[in-house]
Amino acid sequence: MAIELRPASECLYDEISLGEVMLRLDPGEGRVHTTRQFTAWEGGGEYNVARGLRRCFGLKTAVVTAFADNPVGRLIEDFILQGGVDTDFIQWRDYDGIGREVRNGLNFTERGFGIRGAVGCPDRGLTAASQMKPGDVDWEHIFGKLGVRWFHTGGIFAALSDTCPDTVIEAVKAAKKYGTIVSYDLNYRPSLWKGIGGHERCQEVNREIAKYVDVMIGNEEDFTACLGFEVEGVDENISNIEIDAFKNMIKTAVKEFPNFQATATTLRAVKTATVNDWGAIAWHDGEFYESTPYPELEIMDRVGGGDSFASGLIYGFLATNDPQQAVDYGAAHGALAMTTPGDTTMASKKEVEKIMSGGGARVVR
Repeated sequence: MAIELRPASECLYDEISLGEVMLRLDPGEGRVHTTRQFTAWEGGGEYNVARGLRRCFGLKTAVVTAFADNPVGRLIEDFILQGGVDTDFIQWRDYDGIGREVRNGLNFTERGFGIRGAVGCPDRGLTAASQMKPGDVDWEHIFGKLGVRWFHTGGIFAALSDTCPDTVIEAVKAAKKYGTIVSYDLNYRPSLWKGIGGHERCQEVNREIAKYVDVMIGNEEDFTACLGFEVEGVDENISNIEIDAFKNMIKTAVKEFPNFQATATTLRAVKTATVNDWGAIAWHDGEFYESTPYPELEIMDRVGGGDSFASGLIYGFLATNDPQQAVDYGAAHGALAMTTPGDTTMASKKEVEKIMSGGGARVVR
């Protein structure tokens, strides 16, 4: 049985994401604590999905977020506009001059190399997005009047503050009311939950949100930490995974949350920061679907690879409603995204489909 999608003719948007968008500052091949210059990009777990769907796959997408109205916020907006993502639902907050009340998030990110892993140093306290609350967004207008086929959000946004979980729940309830498919990337970040109730609060929030999710995305750590499902045989660093054990856990999860129409996860074995085994697996309607594996994938910048997997997966469902095609689009898109710098994709649909069909890295002339 295929996922029941709203007809495209009834919807202005193919996909909308709810989440924080930050300014990423990248020292290139250097280190944050020694560099004298950074390259600026935009990025955010949920936003990256909307941008991938727009920029790579050509769908009509938008982002719902909030910024402090200052030059940094306007710079991020300009990046979003360059990516083709609709900015109509960005909320602007008055800036107090020094960021005492509201500000925009920064994310200093080292790519890593060889034995030195990637490092993120976020600076996101008091961001405008983290202060979003129920009632700020007219979801009835977005889902009911304008129409949206797919809504995506995730555990990063839900962990930003005490009000963000309620904002997510308000949104997913409205999406369900109008038949919009809801996907959610668990994206567990212990540092985000630390100040607002820790692991216990994380599970409480995510298990409540999970009741409204159609497509649940996350790796083995995410399902364990956020939803409380254990994966047998996983080492304490969660560096590798036995696929059969993960399948058993998913079978348990879909029994507890029968609203899940599909689940998906990336399969990553980290050999070095620049060489990973990569692949993905999805569950839909009682069956599992594995992507083409990408052993010893050479990586330039791994940040955003999972988001690009999610956008490829969503595109596959929207375009073909075939779970095998969806997981293959996701894995190929995620692999390509990690060969370029920044959080967001620089791949084209043609390149993704070339990789899916077994195409290599020969020079294209």
